[in-house]
Formats: sequence, structure tokens, C-alpha cells
Amino acid sequence: MTTRLQNLSLRASYAAMAFAATPKAFAQIFGEIPNIGGVNGGSEAGLRSGILKLLTIVLNFMALIAVIFIVIAGIRLVVSQGEETEKDKAKKTILYVIIGLVVILIAQAIVSFVADVLLT
Repeated sequence: MTTRLQNLSLRASYAAMAFAATPKAFAQIFGEIPNIGGVNGGSEAGLRSGILKLLTIVLNFMALIAVIFIVIAGIRLVVSQGEETEKDKAKKTILYVIIGLVVILIAQAIVSFVADVLLT
């Protein structure tokens, strides 16, 4: 039964993707797609700067969440009252969050480098 359902679901998704990929079929049913503008009037440079701003915001938010997780893990470490398993969990959490924070900082450096290359 599940394979039959999965097969039907897969076929429906293929049909939907083929339909969405064909603008003429989309326009026949829903009408022409209106021009709603975009970032800075839809220019290529405006689109790039908009995507780069979004990436910067997301990476900054992820760094903030990482710092919050470090604080929470530090509180868990203090509150563990000497229980080895709880201390180990808190230490592992801190280690993994620091590794994640380093990855986020590297990603921010890559995004800023690409931004300098693309926007100049």
C-alpha cells in the first residue's frame, strides 16, 4: 500500500513540477504573470545585494542563536551539581556549539568575500 501511495505521490509531484516549469500552461489557467517589480526595480545588482543582505541577516541570527545555546549549556553545567552525565552533556553541547559558531564565522567570511567580488 505504501509503495502504491508513494508512486502516486511521486507521479503527482512530477506532473506539478512539469506544469509549474511551463509558463504557457501556467498562464493559460491563471492569466499572465504581473510584473510586481522586485529589489531595486528588479535589476541584477539589486537582486544580488538583496540576496547578500538576506544571507548576512541569516548568518548573524544563527550566530546569535549559537551564543544563546552556549549560555544555556553553561547554565546546565553550573546547575548539574556534580553529576557526571549532566556535566558531560553540557560540555559536549558547548563544544558542538563552538564548532558550529566557527563554521558560521567562516561562512560569513566567505559571503563577504563573494560580496566584494560580485559587487565590484
